[in-house]
Amino acid sequence: MTRIPNDVLAYFQKDVVDHRMTVIRDDGIYRHLQFKRPGQGAYWFDLITWPGALCIDGDMGTYVFRRLEDMFEFFRTDREYLERKGIPLAINPGYWSEKLTATCRDGHEKFEPKVFRAKVKEVFDEWVESERPDDDKPQALREEFKTVQAELWERLENDVLCCASDGDVRAYDAAREFRFDEDGWEFEMSDCWEWNCNQYTFHFVWCCYAIAWAIRHYDASIAEVDMQVTS
Repeated sequence: MTRIPNDVLAYFQKDVVDHRMTVIRDDGIYRHLQFKRPGQGAYWFDLITWPGALCIDGDMGTYVFRRLEDMFEFFRTDREYLERKGIPLAINPGYWSEKLTATCRDGHEKFEPKVFRAKVKEVFDEWVESERPDDDKPQALREEFKTVQAELWERLENDVLCCASDGDVRAYDAAREFRFDEDGWEFEMSDCWEWNCNQYTFHFVWCCYAIAWAIRHYDASIAEVDMQVTS
C-alpha cells in the first residue's frame, strides 16, 4: 500500500486559512471555481469540471480525474462515506489516484528511501527472531550468533541500505543481489520485488485535501443561498 506523507493536512489547513472562493463559472457540471487569498498568489488553486472530468490546477500542481459525469458527485460520495467514519476532512488518495488521467511532471507518487530501509530492517529483524539461539543454548553459541548478527547488519548497511538514496532501481537491485554466507549463514531477500516502497507526493495529497475542502466550501455556499431564498 502506498503511504501518505505525514502532516500534509496540518500544512494544508494553514495554507488555506485565508482563502476565498470566486465563482468564475457555475453552469450545471461546467464549473470554474478559484480559491486564493485576496491580493496574494500563494497556494491558489482552481477547480474546473466538465462532463466526466475534474481538474485541479494551481500553485501546488495540476491533476485531472475522470470517473462520473459529475465529478463533484464522485468526490462527495467518498467524503460522506469517510466522514460517517469520523474523518472530518476526508480524502481517499489510493482510490482517487486510480481515476487520474493526467498529473503534473512530478507525478502523484514516488519511491521513498525511508520506507525501503524500514522494509530491510523488518526482514532483518524477522531473521534474527527466527535464528537467535534460545537462552538455554551454550553461551558460546549465543555469542557467536551476536557476532554474525552484527556482521550481517553491517553488510546490509554497506551493501543495501546505502543504495536507497540512489533511487528505486538501484535499491531493489542491491537487495535482490545481496547474499550473506558468513559462517554458513545465508540471507536472501527473495521477496523484495513485492515491496511497495512508494509514497504519495506531498503536492498530490495536498491537492486531494484541496478538492475535498473546496467542494465542501462550495456546497455550503449553495446551501446558504438556498436558505436565504427560502426565508
